[in-house]
Amino acid sequence: MPGLVLFGRRWAIASDDLVFPGFFELFLRVLWWVGILALYLRHREKLDCAGGALLSSYLIVLIVLLAVVICAVSAIVYVSMKGTICNPGPRKSMSKLLYIRLALFLPEVVWASLGAAWIQGVECDRTVVNGIIATVIVSWIIIASTVITIIIVFDPLGGKMAPYSSAGPSHLDSHDSSPLFNGLKTAATSVWETRVKLLCCCIGEDDHTRVAFSSTAELFSTYFSDTDLVPSDIAAGLTLLHQQQDNIRNKQEPAEAISHSSGTSQEADLDAELENCHHYMQFAAAAYGWPLYIYRNPFTGFCKIGGNCCRSRTTEYELVGGDQLNCHFGSILQTTGLQYRDFIHISFHDKVYELPFLVALDHREESVVVAVRGTMSLQDILTDLSAESETLDLGCELQDCVAHKGISQAARYVYRRLINDGILSQAFSVAPEYRLVLVGHSLGAGAAALLALMLKNTYPHVRCYAFSPPRGLLSKSLYEYSKSFIVSLILGKDVIPRLSVTNLEDLKKRILRVIAHCNKPKYKILLHGCWYELFGGDPGNFPTELDGVNQENLTQPLLGEQSLLTHSSPAYNCSDDSPLHSPSKYPTLYPPGRIIHLEENGPSGRLCCSAAQYSARWSHESEFSRILIGPKMLTDHMPDILMRALDHLVSDRAACVSCPAQGASHVDMV
Repeated sequence: MPGLVLFGRRWAIASDDLVFPGFFELFLRVLWWVGILALYLRHREKLDCAGGALLSSYLIVLIVLLAVVICAVSAIVYVSMKGTICNPGPRKSMSKLLYIRLALFLPEVVWASLGAAWIQGVECDRTVVNGIIATVIVSWIIIASTVITIIIVFDPLGGKMAPYSSAGPSHLDSHDSSPLFNGLKTAATSVWETRVKLLCCCIGEDDHTRVAFSSTAELFSTYFSDTDLVPSDIAAGLTLLHQQQDNIRNKQEPAEAISHSSGTSQEADLDAELENCHHYMQFAAAAYGWPLYIYRNPFTGFCKIGGNCCRSRTTEYELVGGDQLNCHFGSILQTTGLQYRDFIHISFHDKVYELPFLVALDHREESVVVAVRGTMSLQDILTDLSAESETLDLGCELQDCVAHKGISQAARYVYRRLINDGILSQAFSVAPEYRLVLVGHSLGAGAAALLALMLKNTYPHVRCYAFSPPRGLLSKSLYEYSKSFIVSLILGKDVIPRLSVTNLEDLKKRILRVIAHCNKPKYKILLHGCWYELFGGDPGNFPTELDGVNQENLTQPLLGEQSLLTHSSPAYNCSDDSPLHSPSKYPTLYPPGRIIHLEENGPSGRLCCSAAQYSARWSHESEFSRILIGPKMLTDHMPDILMRALDHLVSDRAACVSCPAQGASHVDMV
């Protein structure tokens, strides 16, 4: 940080990002140089043939050219290792070195072209000719790799940002800064929309898709347009945050259970809800269809559902309404253990704001189960990223009924299908005494929770089990209202239940703070971070220089090659840990219902395969108001990992029924 400025534009790479690629290029070029030198010294007498003089000249010039390139790359690596992320001063000569290196690129291309031309029709020793052919091929591979690297680090907004990179803090403090940032944000929105459309070019376009493209681009531009971070800065910041969080957690006293007069009843309630979660998680997993089933059963899955994939629809299939079943029905039957006749409707229709879902009769719990699928396609990702808020009309007297726009639209789609198409009416005509239960995982959990809110007036006894729901879902009033009929289940450090626009802004603030206070070069941070993730270590060794010092206002990290600590900005005040104020378009939102938090007991080994043990407790939403960094922040969200954790927990608690004291130790009341 900040991004390099070359040829009058900013690039998506910093001057301290060239250590690892430079070492890699040095390794390859030194090997190449040694090989060419050995080829020339050992076989130069064999070049006394037709065309041999040209080949001899080619090798000599290439040896000299490679030596010069190796010297230039060595200088680039040496300079790139200097300074810190926010102190690029010792690397001020980097741009000149890169100009020299790029200037050497031209003779490399010319000489590789001449080598390819001169090798044609030469009648020399085959060993020499083959060696030179290999040399020419390697030359072109390196040239192509260089071009690809330049394309990757190209920043489409670089031309707009570079003129202000050298303007200094006074310009950023001036009255012109607001129009500058507004213009950059508009340009960034356009660039991000183009990127999203290119990435999702295969899903077609309709009104919903165009709205989702615009919403996603607006979100990304809002989050990224006010910082001069490059990807490696974010990686280094996340590495430092992980070690910092582990260090703080190790220093904290073990949390003691808070005693309540109704502790026994709360424990019994927790046991009952865990049993319900364990049961209904099967339906949430079944909604993913055959991909998740095959992933969980890689050796036997195809054999068990293969017959359902190939055969045409039978009479049994025709009993079930739905569309695009394919192999999904077989996996759903295997996952839930139900029969054909137990399913009312199965739909795998998938578009932006339109999620797959299934409706089944669960005779064991006497319930009509509606399971909504989570994120599994580009269309679902666009639904997730439509993060604006919109008002819900629930027909009740609650104030501030606001929810996540994309998930709200998806819930409305399922609602229309269930009510307008008569799917729920059909289900309750078969089993009128059953209760309605809504379930889902991830995106499906959010949609199921909003669907429960929409159906609450019509079905007063509705229940919802939301597995790993997104945090940025409901307004405060809806969150409190949902506690009476929605239960959310969250595993470990799962990032999705902690993910919201507000929390992302907080994460950005913490990344800026920790890299501003870091006194080590970026390459050392990344090397130490890789070692820590793989083998563990003392998290207290994370390299910061401002521990124990009163923190002042974090500097403005915008569009300039100045240190973060030289330009104050109220937008990045790090003197306290208060949450950032979200833009009105992205108000603070909360997860649904009461929350059960599953945590892995004991230290989490990185390279060990010991059986995990889990504990469960009721938690408050405030415990998920900050994103936790760690290797399991993504894996803890996977439905198969959550199912495995539930299996272990329920079996362990069942085994401890006869020893209440031990069982009680697994429950904390909050």
